[in-house]
Amino acid sequence: MQHGSKDQRDLALFALEAVALDTETTGLDPRKARLIEIGGVVLAPGGGETDETFETFVNAGQVPAEAARITGIDTDMLADAPAFPDALRALQDFVAGRVVIGHSFGFDLAVLAQECRAHGLPQWSPLALDTRFLAQVAFPNLPGYTLETIAARCGVELGARHRALGDAISCARIFGALASHLREKGVRTLGEALAATRRFEDDQAYPSMWEPLSGGLQGAAARAQNLDPFLFSRRVSDVMTRLPKFIAREASVADAAQIMARDKVGSLFVGASDALSRDLGILTERDVLGIIAREGAAGLARPVDDFASRPLQSVAAPAFVYRAVGRMTRLGVRHLGVMDDAGRIIGAISARDLLKSRMSEPVALGDAIDTAPDVVQLGKAWGTIPAVARALLANELDGRQIAAVVAREVAALTRRAALMAQERLVKEGAGEPPCAYAIMILGSAGRGESLLAFDQDNALVFAHGDEGGPEDTYFARLGEHMCEILHAVGVPLCPGNVMAKNASWRGSLEAWRARTQTWLHRSRPEDLLAVDIAYDWRPCAGDLTMGESLWRDMQRAARNEIAFLKLLARQGEQQASPFGFFGRLQTENSRIDLKLYGLKAIVAGARAIALRHGIEARATSERLQGVRALGLGHAPDLEALDRAHKLFLTLILQQQLQDIAAGKRPSNKVDLSALDAAILEDLREGLKAVGSITDIVRDILMG
Repeated sequence: MQHGSKDQRDLALFALEAVALDTETTGLDPRKARLIEIGGVVLAPGGGETDETFETFVNAGQVPAEAARITGIDTDMLADAPAFPDALRALQDFVAGRVVIGHSFGFDLAVLAQECRAHGLPQWSPLALDTRFLAQVAFPNLPGYTLETIAARCGVELGARHRALGDAISCARIFGALASHLREKGVRTLGEALAATRRFEDDQAYPSMWEPLSGGLQGAAARAQNLDPFLFSRRVSDVMTRLPKFIAREASVADAAQIMARDKVGSLFVGASDALSRDLGILTERDVLGIIAREGAAGLARPVDDFASRPLQSVAAPAFVYRAVGRMTRLGVRHLGVMDDAGRIIGAISARDLLKSRMSEPVALGDAIDTAPDVVQLGKAWGTIPAVARALLANELDGRQIAAVVAREVAALTRRAALMAQERLVKEGAGEPPCAYAIMILGSAGRGESLLAFDQDNALVFAHGDEGGPEDTYFARLGEHMCEILHAVGVPLCPGNVMAKNASWRGSLEAWRARTQTWLHRSRPEDLLAVDIAYDWRPCAGDLTMGESLWRDMQRAARNEIAFLKLLARQGEQQASPFGFFGRLQTENSRIDLKLYGLKAIVAGARAIALRHGIEARATSERLQGVRALGLGHAPDLEALDRAHKLFLTLILQQQLQDIAAGKRPSNKVDLSALDAAILEDLREGLKAVGSITDIVRDILMG
């Protein structure tokens, strides 16, 4: 397997492909010390060591007595060992481009660099993390940062000390234990860890001499050249063949061939037209040709059910086209059913429809999330999101289009986490769910407007059961597991606790309806904090029809509650103007928070207006379009808000990708110093449009 071919900076630490290394030397001065032993171990998924190890002596000539006493390695033991050039080649083959983990690793790298110079070899500069620095981030008040001190703090058992492999194993164990502590400090990914530890490098005795992000941006740019924006901007429903063709299970293969020829289709769904996707099969034209080749006329007389492929592979109608391409590629099929939220087939899609567009690595993202077998693989799949966003931006998709792609994958990630949580409960002896349930994503993910700086916003509804009863107890545990999995792969817990593990965001259908009535008749704005995002929710797992039906009931119930809608709209009102004296934009360190000053007001206003006028849309742009279609408001004002919304999303996304590339947490605060004059003028006009939104919303709410 080739490692390191992918840029791992966006991966969660526990999901890295990494090797822990250590060396033994003849002294502590890297200018004079000689390398006498190298040890390494491949990290296990989630942290800790595997059985895949590397261990070699290096023939460095005479070993001083003091070094022999400490390491147990004497001159005689090195007699048959490889010289440094051969040992280095073997080490590089073992590392194979993985991230390298070491402890006080600047010294090891300095000795390696000195050996390379002495032998006339190019310097080896692996992408590396130092557990000493990571521990300083995780535990800033430890009395010291030796392996022993950190191991004691983490509850880790050390390997054999003062031998290269033993110390490498110790380092691997410590790194695995540090990952969860670093996550609590807001350090989740490789890029964030590199940035967080960079400040310690100047304090060490030996230079680190590595280039943390070398090649990463170039790799992403190269992949971007192979992306077709069509795959990420069009929905399956846009390109599918409508009015799918069905054939009864008992019909003959000859009947199927006649229908395919007559209707010019490449496949037929085998079963009743009102059946769920999971109960159907599929027969393709290739299947028919194969039957004729194998069985001749006798095969044509047999029932199609004998040859139908089951279960039918399908894709959701609202999914982006790249998901269908990725699924076909993974499964090696050329035809998919297209299903609605209830799981019924409403169309068909084939390779002829899709593979006209180019295919590239990021297209496999969706299927990688859907089929991840464990949390580590799920984290690896999720870690590619920034690279995909970067590639799409390079191909001139705007922030709103990319946000829709990210939101679909947030839904997929949440669905996979829910299924993993359910599997955990079965293993724990809790069994299968006691009744139907649905998981909802809320807020920006529900609207289809997710960028890269978000946390968990989710909820859970189940068919029946009392608070504290057996159903609620089961789903509370499911919510706990689901939220923990999402947190582990890099989606932080919601600071406002808007999560399914919280009783306020979990309940039966009856409880949710009662909760909604309570919301509608409250009058204090502080009571409605976080409630607004419930009106953006989108079911993503479980019984989607139940979740969608409850959302529509909530929409209808709110329509005539004017006082409630006014309070919802006020959630987004600007508390201060983004403009200062002489109309200049107010910034802090050249940055302005475009979520606070821009997006929030547009989103809240469009939501309130849509609720008031029965516009059952989630996306802000679709809500604004619905308002214009009803002839409400002043069309130029609404169009200005729509343009501003798209611009704000694009600028925030660009900034977030720059932040991530620098190893920082992605921010909604955009650096204006990096914008050209034309974009700055567009931004000013967009923020001016937002300044009038209070009047626009008031007029339309009462219209």
